[in-house]
Amino acid sequence: MVIIDRDDQFPDVAAVLVARAMWRYRSELAPVYLVAVLAVSGAVLHLTHPEWWPWLLCLATAVAWALAMFGERVGLVRRIERLYAATVTMAGGGWLSAATALGATFRPLPLLLVGGGFVLAVPWWVHRRRRARVRVDRQLAAWPEIAQSVGLAGSRAQSAVVDVWGWRARFALARGQTIQDVIGKVPAIESALGTFRGAVRVAPTRDDKANRFELQVLDTDPHADAIPWPGPSASSITEPIDLGPFEDATGARVLLLRRHGLIGGVAGSGKSGGINVLMGNLSACQDVVIWASDLKRGMELQPWASCIDRLATTPEQARAMLRDAVTVLEARAEWLTASGRRVWDPTPKFPALVIVVDEYAELADDAPDAAGDTDSIARRGRAVAVTLIAATQRPTQKAMGKGAVRSQMDVRVSFRVRERKDVDLILGQGMLNAGWHAHTLNAPGKFLLSAPEHDTPRRGRAYLLTDATVADTAERHAAMRPALDEVSQRALNEARMAPVDEPTVPVTPSRDDRAETALREALKGAPDEGLPIAHLMMLTQLSRPTLYRRLAEAMKTGHAVQVGRGRYKASDHAQ
Repeated sequence: MVIIDRDDQFPDVAAVLVARAMWRYRSELAPVYLVAVLAVSGAVLHLTHPEWWPWLLCLATAVAWALAMFGERVGLVRRIERLYAATVTMAGGGWLSAATALGATFRPLPLLLVGGGFVLAVPWWVHRRRRARVRVDRQLAAWPEIAQSVGLAGSRAQSAVVDVWGWRARFALARGQTIQDVIGKVPAIESALGTFRGAVRVAPTRDDKANRFELQVLDTDPHADAIPWPGPSASSITEPIDLGPFEDATGARVLLLRRHGLIGGVAGSGKSGGINVLMGNLSACQDVVIWASDLKRGMELQPWASCIDRLATTPEQARAMLRDAVTVLEARAEWLTASGRRVWDPTPKFPALVIVVDEYAELADDAPDAAGDTDSIARRGRAVAVTLIAATQRPTQKAMGKGAVRSQMDVRVSFRVRERKDVDLILGQGMLNAGWHAHTLNAPGKFLLSAPEHDTPRRGRAYLLTDATVADTAERHAAMRPALDEVSQRALNEARMAPVDEPTVPVTPSRDDRAETALREALKGAPDEGLPIAHLMMLTQLSRPTLYRRLAEAMKTGHAVQVGRGRYKASDHAQ
């Protein structure tokens, strides 16, 4: 008798519960199922077709050989996995052949079946990838409940892949949901999946559909320990440079030819290690001349001095170096025009020029008049293969400036920053809301890379170069460093030998003269949209009223100047 006094469903019978458990734990029970199938098959074949045993033995041998030789085509990527599959196939086929000929109960066949099945089942039970797949399958099966609890009801899993460090899955969102909703739910997803903090990554799918996203879950942090530098990944500036591995073990490879770069991060975030990786690769390129500025008296870049063609350690040297870089790019542009060519193709005879500026904030403070030269390099250096790489520990608005330098940086590497707003300052406006969370990087050397070929937030870790590695690499590469090309060298020599209309006794220019020169150079190289007043004040060190008076005279020359939200040209200078 069953008395029903509630609205609950009828309880499941025992057979349903057992079947459900057998299906849920089908991976763990697979060896038991295989042993049972072999026992039943052996008994049936012995009664019906005992003469088939030679064919069964030949078939087992052929299948085992095929798995050992071509197992990667069916997912057995590792050699040990192919050998295991071939062994199990051969052992099971041999036992089935013997049972077909002699009977499943013929001694010692039952003992061999049970004992051999247990021995061969142990590697299956302890296999890491199998257990990971099972765990992922169960988490995906529970995703509807997880999605309901985190506020993503209606989303569903489409596919999943187990990788070296965890697993990745592709999900479809419900109508009206976007990837921005998923990014905001990352902490809740981590809690629902039971992972450690920072283990979940969310990125758009490769087809870039608005109602899709890819979820990556890490079982262990692949960047927990420092990763030794394996050596240079490029021998030419035309090849991408590997800065370090991403979390999926692929390299963070980026091309620097005809691209300017920005490296940012607070002190202790690993920025210097990233510069060492960059220098180690650039010094291995025989079609690159390296100029560098290190206003910390060469503390960071001095170990690479043998590979650097020109190293500036004072504001005066940095100012002169950047001025010469402008001379080089102008000479190359003139030579290309005369030759009927549009771009400078780097070769050992005509190398590219890469200028690495460490502590760019110090350059902006100690040599503000060099901002015009960096602006010129950023705007005009691409075609003539003059590349600017700027690094700073203090990514403030004053350090980055509002001119052409920051806007022309195609390659941006952000190590850990202290404040959330610094993410947008280094990587670009809106990157923080798009999931580029550089403020959450939790170890020195971890970085986010933004470049034309890297448009999704993926964490990487820069390779580690010890002091001994730096010294050995610099010594090895010093002998193959190229010289500056003849076109550039001739232009520099002519610029140094040109007559200067100055008295023979050096005279220190006055503050007004320096301000006038800085203003004239800035307006001469101003972009079409004009220059902001704040940027001009930083360059000239003038007060706002004095600067306005100077600009009233500059407007007569036809230069455009942006004041507040207004934009004035020579035609309306009377205003």
